[in-house]
Amino acid sequence: MKLNQTTGPPDRVTATRPRSSGGSGSTLHASRSAERVLSLLDAVVSGGAVGLTEAAAATGIPVSTALRHLRVLTGRGYLVRNDLGRYSVGPSFVRIALAAFQSGPYARLTAAAQPALQSLAEATEESAYLAVRDGSEAVYIATVESRRAIRHVGWVGKSVPIEGTAVGEALASEVTNHGRPPTLFFNTGAIEPDVTAVVAPIHGSAGIVGAISVLGPAERLAGERLELTAEALVDAAVKTSLALFPRQAVPG
Repeated sequence: MKLNQTTGPPDRVTATRPRSSGGSGSTLHASRSAERVLSLLDAVVSGGAVGLTEAAAATGIPVSTALRHLRVLTGRGYLVRNDLGRYSVGPSFVRIALAAFQSGPYARLTAAAQPALQSLAEATEESAYLAVRDGSEAVYIATVESRRAIRHVGWVGKSVPIEGTAVGEALASEVTNHGRPPTLFFNTGAIEPDVTAVVAPIHGSAGIVGAISVLGPAERLAGERLELTAEALVDAAVKTSLALFPRQAVPG
């Protein structure tokens, strides 16, 4: 133990504790804290507006610990807390998300898909979406909404499982032949009751880079309208693929 003499009388000394060497214990603690913060942030983003107890339960973090981390996120502007005590995304998170959307890895994909999404929504009169894969989930990153009074809305930023969903099957599929149109995937009621999803993967130079979906009421997406939607969806996926990779062979 190191002894430091003070400016007082010679017989008075104070002991100081040795500084931490910053070993594996502190590193592990910091890593665990970071993981918990990110888990809480993800829970709020996915939930839309989440209370303290809900956030703690969703992440498996003790309530007292969750509260401490949520206060830090709120103080930094990544979250905001309303009068009911529920947390939602704050201005700092929105700023970073917009920056990533405009110049991040999916900016080129979104720009290429936007005209196809617009045409698809007009042709089918239903909402069209662009999704990408994030591990075991599919995340919707862009949309053009239907103009109908009753329509599917609000899934930008939402994540759904890869397993058991049409968009998940499309994103997990493989490009077997670049000269052929993409395979379509269909599902009704996988995430929301009475909602039908029709999905086409976007072929990249080395695999699937995203998926375009049409989502709408099951009673409307049936029969001839479903067939027309399928044709329009294939066309939209092919055009997006060619916008990204112009040298790819045009499907016959």
